[in-house]
Amino acid sequence: MKVILLEDVKKLGRKNEIVEVSDGYGRNFLFPRKLAVEADGANLKKLEEKRESSKRKDQQARSEAEEQRKHLQDRQVTLAVTTGEGGRLFGSVTTAQIADGISKQFGILVDKKNIKMADAVKSLGSYPFTVKLYQGVEASMTLKVEAQ
Repeated sequence: MKVILLEDVKKLGRKNEIVEVSDGYGRNFLFPRKLAVEADGANLKKLEEKRESSKRKDQQARSEAEEQRKHLQDRQVTLAVTTGEGGRLFGSVTTAQIADGISKQFGILVDKKNIKMADAVKSLGSYPFTVKLYQGVEASMTLKVEAQ
């Protein structure tokens, strides 16, 4: 019997896969626990519609990320921070501060987890960093840290 998995099932398959199982396993285990549905015409059509919808959403999100990358690529984010003697910062500049600076200066929301820096920023100056906007879409930017 062929079934469409509604959730990931160990040693069987992942969500939305069509797999072959024995009749008893399907009727007595998968169907009552709502882990799978029978792969008939109506359910196959629903699965295909889900796949098309997710593909469209993925393409739309990728195109939005490409537009954002064009807007952010090789741009500079400027942050004003309080400093001590010799241009040393009190603490360091965090990725959350950089994400906030990007949203204020360019109007694009970026998650702080998607900002990658080579090393910690503890003094004034310019530092390169990358922003991951989507899977495989990254923008290279520069952070300029100035005294307040």
